[in-house]
Amino acid sequence: MDRLIRMLKALGPALPAGKPSEALRAGLGAVFGLGLTAVLLWALQGGGAGLLAHPLLIAPFGASTYLIFAVPNSPLAQPWSAVVGNTASALAATAVVHTGLPVTPAAALAVGVSVLAMASLRAMHPPGGAVALATVLMATPAHLPTLSFALFPVGMGTAALVFLGILWNRATGRVYPFRQPSAPVPLPASDTRLPAELLAHTLSRLRLDANLGTEDLARLIEAAESEALTSRLGPLTAAQVMTANPLCVAPDTPLPELAALFRKHRFKSLPIRRDDGSFGGVVVQSALVGISDPAQRAADLADTTGPYVSVTTPLSELVRLIVEAGQPMLPVLRGQTLAGLITRSDMIALLSGHRHP
Repeated sequence: MDRLIRMLKALGPALPAGKPSEALRAGLGAVFGLGLTAVLLWALQGGGAGLLAHPLLIAPFGASTYLIFAVPNSPLAQPWSAVVGNTASALAATAVVHTGLPVTPAAALAVGVSVLAMASLRAMHPPGGAVALATVLMATPAHLPTLSFALFPVGMGTAALVFLGILWNRATGRVYPFRQPSAPVPLPASDTRLPAELLAHTLSRLRLDANLGTEDLARLIEAAESEALTSRLGPLTAAQVMTANPLCVAPDTPLPELAALFRKHRFKSLPIRRDDGSFGGVVVQSALVGISDPAQRAADLADTTGPYVSVTTPLSELVRLIVEAGQPMLPVLRGQTLAGLITRSDMIALLSGHRHP
């Protein structure tokens, strides 16, 4: 019985239920993209009376539209994959049609050659296979496709879809094109960094690189690390992690005294607390380099632009700021008052289990 249940589940939906708003966003985007693409192709051809009766659209554009507007983060939907994949497939099918083979073997061969072409160009785009098939099926002895067909309407039409996809996705809050990360991806819970090359190799080894981009994988890892961290340590906040009543300096603390404090305690930064208890910024040790005027005060050297958190900031956000943004110290405020500090060493000790909140 258990085996039957597992088999039935395997035949069920593989995707989680999506948000209705996202489905509506993608559907309206498809109308916007495909409709305007038809208008653009019609205008590029010179206009005329054929826009409504005979639009210059081909069936595979429907599949390309779905990828670009519904799953814009997929590697298969990216501009290079879409434009080069469809165009290369049309070129491959055109070459096969001109061999004179019967329709059935020509159709199979065209799709196979298009797959090889897309793979070699790193432009895997499933609608490209449909482009190749449609090219063969639409060909007649009197009207054989030429190289210009691959450029117009296939190449130009796909480029129009991509351009409109960029406009629509960005206007509705989605990132497209979905670029690969150029910097190592930080992992909050372990304070380690995974290079993009390692993520790409992992996807390739698992044969998932056509379905999942390295940026997607990085986001999944980060989310899983944050969930695991919250599960292990509980819903901690800055108030439970911070060091209360830290050593502070007054705004009028002179330069010699600041230098002496840095030498004595080997701090890299000192927070400023005003007479009313409010936070006045941070003096970092490097700000003293090259300054010899004893009239300089802490307020003159203070950095008030750096990030700070409140006592209710959750642990996941603290980890993101300290690990991802590379902040060595986070002032913790209660209203405008300095309540404590969280340092990078404090966070490492907490995450490694050497400190208990």
